[in-house]
Amino acid sequence: MTPITSENGVDGDDEREEDDGEEEEEDDDEEEEEEEEEEEEPRLKYQRMGGSIPSLLSNDAASCIAVAERMIALGTLDGTVHILDFLGNQVKEFAAHTAAVNDLSFDIEGEYIGSCSDDGTVVINSLFTDEKVLKFEYHRPMKAIALDPEYSRKMSKRFVAGGLAGQLYFNSKKWLGYRDQVLHSGEGPIHAVKWRTSLIAWANDAGVKVYDAANDRRITFIERPRGSPRPELLLPHLVWQDDTLLVIGWGMSVKIASIRANQQNGANGTYRDVPVSSMNQVDIVASFQTSYYISGIAPFGDSLVVLAYIPVEEDGEKEFSSTISSRLGNAQRPEVRVVTWNNDELATDALPVHGFEHYKAKDYSLAHAPFSGSSYAGGQWAAGDEPLYYIVSPKDVVIAKPRDAEDHIAWLLEHGWHEKALEAVEAGQGRSELVDEVGSRYLDHLIVERKYAEAASLCSKLLRGSAPAWERWVFHFAHLRQLPVLVPYMPTENPRLRDTAYEVALVALATNPSFHKDLLSTVKSWPPLIYSALPVISAIEPQLNTSSMTDALKEALAELYVIDGQYEKAFSLFADLMKPDIFDFIEKHSLHVTIREKVVQLMLLDCKRTVPLLIQNKDLISPPEVVSQLLTASNKCDSRYFLHLYLHALFEANPHAGKDFHDMQVELYADYDLKMLLPFLRSSQHYTLEKAYDICVKRDLLREQVFILGRMGNSKKALAIIINKLGDIEEAVEFVTMQHDDELWEELIKQCLHKPEMVGVLLEHTVGNLDPLYIVNMVPNGLEIPRLRDRLVKIITDYRTETSLRHGCNDILKADCVNLLVKYYKEARRAICLSNEEEDARAKRDGSRDSQAAGRTASARTMEVKSKTRGETRCCMCFDPFSIRDVSVVAFFCCHAYHMSCLMDSMHTVSSRKGSGATSGISEYDSNDEDEETVSGVPRLRCILCTTAAS
Repeated sequence: MTPITSENGVDGDDEREEDDGEEEEEDDDEEEEEEEEEEEEPRLKYQRMGGSIPSLLSNDAASCIAVAERMIALGTLDGTVHILDFLGNQVKEFAAHTAAVNDLSFDIEGEYIGSCSDDGTVVINSLFTDEKVLKFEYHRPMKAIALDPEYSRKMSKRFVAGGLAGQLYFNSKKWLGYRDQVLHSGEGPIHAVKWRTSLIAWANDAGVKVYDAANDRRITFIERPRGSPRPELLLPHLVWQDDTLLVIGWGMSVKIASIRANQQNGANGTYRDVPVSSMNQVDIVASFQTSYYISGIAPFGDSLVVLAYIPVEEDGEKEFSSTISSRLGNAQRPEVRVVTWNNDELATDALPVHGFEHYKAKDYSLAHAPFSGSSYAGGQWAAGDEPLYYIVSPKDVVIAKPRDAEDHIAWLLEHGWHEKALEAVEAGQGRSELVDEVGSRYLDHLIVERKYAEAASLCSKLLRGSAPAWERWVFHFAHLRQLPVLVPYMPTENPRLRDTAYEVALVALATNPSFHKDLLSTVKSWPPLIYSALPVISAIEPQLNTSSMTDALKEALAELYVIDGQYEKAFSLFADLMKPDIFDFIEKHSLHVTIREKVVQLMLLDCKRTVPLLIQNKDLISPPEVVSQLLTASNKCDSRYFLHLYLHALFEANPHAGKDFHDMQVELYADYDLKMLLPFLRSSQHYTLEKAYDICVKRDLLREQVFILGRMGNSKKALAIIINKLGDIEEAVEFVTMQHDDELWEELIKQCLHKPEMVGVLLEHTVGNLDPLYIVNMVPNGLEIPRLRDRLVKIITDYRTETSLRHGCNDILKADCVNLLVKYYKEARRAICLSNEEEDARAKRDGSRDSQAAGRTASARTMEVKSKTRGETRCCMCFDPFSIRDVSVVAFFCCHAYHMSCLMDSMHTVSSRKGSGATSGISEYDSNDEDEETVSGVPRLRCILCTTAAS
């Protein structure tokens, strides 16, 4: 039956809580069992047939029904056959009989309808042609008829019919007309007959028989169930489930017979006989008794649909004593039951039929739509076909059909099983539009149950790509103050919601400290283009410096500042949060100016990256500012170490940039990097020597004390530290050597005389600085000096080596002097050409060798000589003053000068003499100078007077 939900289920639960524990558990178990029974989903759904049915049955009563693939035939008590469509609208009407129509039959094509009546006639009408109506008179009431399934295709036009006469007529068309053949008689009235392929089944008072029309042979006999009501009071029901299964419902008994055919189909659809030895066999494959009377039966896949009539208690067979409706009005509703072949009930539904209180079992009938295909598709409905069942009562026709996926989903929703309904929709059951409806109802249900997190997790699945639906639920969650649980599931694209939806979601996260981490992850994951950061920033900023401000919220605010382009504010928050990637952030957005106020935070985060950053931007943030911030942060960190790192890097970059802090830097080096203290003391000139000395004395830094004392001028004290505390005579010798003070040497010797080992070392290192004999003479007699002989030998050897080096250096010096003098002499013989601009241009065009020689001289020297020769100086050849003739002048370092033309003529004269074999008297020096010729073989310009004198 259709389950009925308890209206006070919740109240009942509350009352049970007051009972004892054991009683509560028992009641719960019973309640659950009852709910399971009541909550069973029906297999069929029902609908009253409308159309013309109400008007047709208002003055008449239905008596029988038949269903074809395209139409329905309804017989009434007044003998009329109505042809209806599946909506109940009347298509045709045949006034075929004068008494009640008892049975109807279609052929398989649905083109002919046969009917039989209590008036003793059988009428066959064509539904689509104008063929003559066939009417057969049998003179006794006819109760059952079945047309040949191939009636419209075959010329024989066969049918079978039977009635109260007790004879089963087999009518067929012959050459001379229609002829009846009695298939069976003598066992009482024929109550039902069904024809499938070549098999004809009928029921009489004795039982059910099956006849094979193809082989003209009766196959089997199935006995009438014992104790069943008389057939004229409760008719037997025959249904062919397929070509071999016959379902029999009679009284309170159901039998299913399986028939093994003894025939095989021949070619072209004909039949051929098989040997008698292979006769048909019939097996009863299922049989069971019911607790109700069977008013109709039909196949339902692998199960059965039974129209059950519930007998009235203590009424017994008296109920069937008359066909007149009970005047008591105590009959129960007919039920439609879905049962298996083992009588396991799968579903039970009570039908609210009009006037059911006065009807008997035989007043109801059940018909079902035929299977598709010419062979009924093997007993199963084809894919897409919908099995329909028609329950007929005198004044009502109810259509029953299997519940589809949408019915199943609606039933689940009605009973609060939203999750199962959603699973059914997702599995592809029902229309796609159902997803929205089921999803919305499921979400409403979860919200009512306050399962906000579960509802939020399902939104992405249920709302899918509908932006309006998403926005509606976002604001609904916001109204319930549960929006933070929905934020992780909100889509950012496909669909993209309005900016306001995202902003409301972020503000909801920001105002709840428990969701600040979710806010940070959401801001990082959501694309910045889908919302405006300003409303969210405005909601967060009032929380700064309050107890509700968390690190996650601060970082989220920084990310929002970045989205909004407020990089300076974002940097300040990132610095406070000590984010490791802040240095990349500074470089990316050129925020070097903003580091002025966050030096300490940056140093704490990564001093190795902060120090170079400060050094590179020392123009933006001065060293005093850095030092001041680090000094004020002494309670937060080891600021002195950070100061050391910064000042050390600053000193390496520019030794004078942090000169004001060099006194501090001395102490920092002494504390953190001792090996760099001495190089710093040597390089810097800006620290106070006294303060530095005090620091070194406190920390017992001897070499640093020596250096500072040396710079202070207290060399003797420094020497005493080297000798007495360091004991390093080599360093003492080096120190004295750097001081260039003879008195200090005396002090060194005096302090070493009482230490034999130092005297020996001093002897080894004085070569080149002091006379070893002076030291030996000062050594007291009797002082034992270790390895004295070896050291004296080394001193003598070193002295000899030094002497040899000096002689060699003197020889080299003399040779260099000679070579330089020769070079000077050669240079002095070179000429300097003094020419005007016109002659220079002409010389360049002609390419004369004289201009090439003159071009090698220096311009300054040329101007000097030119100033001397342009006065009253005369040419040494023609003795004319140079100022008379405007020609080039050649001057030599021997102070002789010539006109260029005079000198060239003289040189040609000398050359011609030499070429003619005359003795030139040239000196040996001139003849041996191979470098007097240029690469081109042209002799250099020479002073004629000096050359002649030398010759």
